[in-house]
Amino acid sequence: MDENLHISTKYDVIIVGTGVAGLFTALSISPKYKILMISKDKIKNSDSYLAQGGICTLKEPSDFDSFFEDTLKAGRYENKEDSVKVMIENSPMIMDRLIEYGVCFDVNEDGSFEYTREGAHSTYRILHHKDVTGKEITNKLLNNVRERDNITLCEFTKMLDLIVRDNTCQGIVLSHEGVSKAVYAKEVVLATGGIGGLFAHSTNFRHITGDSFALALRHGIELENINYIQIHPTSLYEKDAKRKFLISESVRGEGGILLNKDGERFVDELLPRDVVTEAIRKQMAIDGRPYVMLSIKHMPKEEILRRFPNIYRHCMEVGYDLSVEDIPVTPAQHYLMGGIKADTYGRTSVKNLFAVGETACNGVHGANRLASNSLLESLVFAERAGWIITEEIDDIKLHTPSVDIRLYDDAAAWDESNRKIILEEIKRRDEDFYDKWCNKQS
Repeated sequence: MDENLHISTKYDVIIVGTGVAGLFTALSISPKYKILMISKDKIKNSDSYLAQGGICTLKEPSDFDSFFEDTLKAGRYENKEDSVKVMIENSPMIMDRLIEYGVCFDVNEDGSFEYTREGAHSTYRILHHKDVTGKEITNKLLNNVRERDNITLCEFTKMLDLIVRDNTCQGIVLSHEGVSKAVYAKEVVLATGGIGGLFAHSTNFRHITGDSFALALRHGIELENINYIQIHPTSLYEKDAKRKFLISESVRGEGGILLNKDGERFVDELLPRDVVTEAIRKQMAIDGRPYVMLSIKHMPKEEILRRFPNIYRHCMEVGYDLSVEDIPVTPAQHYLMGGIKADTYGRTSVKNLFAVGETACNGVHGANRLASNSLLESLVFAERAGWIITEEIDDIKLHTPSVDIRLYDDAAAWDESNRKIILEEIKRRDEDFYDKWCNKQS
């Protein structure tokens, strides 16, 4: 595998994004095809890497109906049922593949998998690796990608535009080491994550600014539910933090409770995220404080250190000991349920263009994502995209239309234009949400 070497002008496939969706797509494409993977920042700086709680799976056939209903209920029954069915049915196979790639999930003393539960789940069905599940999965997938000679990985490489002619994607315009150039491919996969970088309070990396959605709007690529944006109930309240540190829903799943300024519990912590978020928002207004308190003091310290070592460590670094004191938490933008409209193979309204992971909207999540479905959804549909690409790519001709690179000379103006395009579309679709959350951008 080449990494940060010279970028060619022609590839079979370009994958934009190096989170689990992009990595798994690359691993699911036949190794005989030449693939370019790019990341706007460091390779590991994807939101997949930050995922704490875990990954859902169908641990036994009898749980299918319950898993299906939990997903629909959390999504306010706006989910596409066929997509939900595909995700759940494929989950055991995905777990097997992850284990083959070296992913380690926590186990009980007898060697059986240790499952946890999070908000809106009716049972324990979430596999995890301590409280850094995303890091574990991303690292192991990246290790496997780096073993593939057909894949070139480039970090600090930014997609500026899509090359679309006659409703067919033929490549991208990118910027690498200060040089902008057109790079052509038979098929392009967008795995660029969500839009957290547009919000003042977000658990996302700041560089994840929804570039794919702005380009979709520029090129007439169909979007769906771009205003369905999840606010996570519990990020650690740190006044000057650029990125909010997530306090995993698993903390509440393991018995953590939310308290007002008088130390009183005010909500059922295991209700869907949007419900808990609204309850916290109302309580903050009543208390006159920009946070509420979260307590997990019921859990023995050794159990906190075993189950939530990363969260405990970060809280200690900013002055809170989870085992003996409550911590301040506040809602923060976390996840986008909408995105570029895609089918269950990641295909979009433009030929030879795929969208996977948080960038895609295949309808699994409906109006509100069920906790720990994001990693599973990303992997299931990324694999299916890889299958279809492998199946059809030999029948696709590579085109190299001319591109006027001068259009991108003013990078700052281009970025600002993209930001405005996305925010205006969110406002057009949901002015109430925009006024409540988007007007508080940094």
